[in-house]
Amino acid sequence: MCLAVPAEIITIDGAVAKADFGGVARSVNISLVDAKVGDFVIVHAGYAIEVLDREEAEKTLQLFRELLTQDDAGA
Repeated sequence: MCLAVPAEIITIDGAVAKADFGGVARSVNISLVDAKVGDFVIVHAGYAIEVLDREEAEKTLQLFRELLTQDDAGA
């Protein structure tokens, strides 16, 4: 199973960006997309593979939060 996760770009240094995954910052390769600081990207295996608009990213992040809440509740 593959999982791609939305993250917000917080800094860029060449082809490597620091991205915020809900409070956890990780390095992400952005050579496949045209991303800027403040953009949301979908990240798979350390690579940004698509730039998302903020609204779509927020919807996806909300779904992840709901899934985690259900899992924590034993659902």
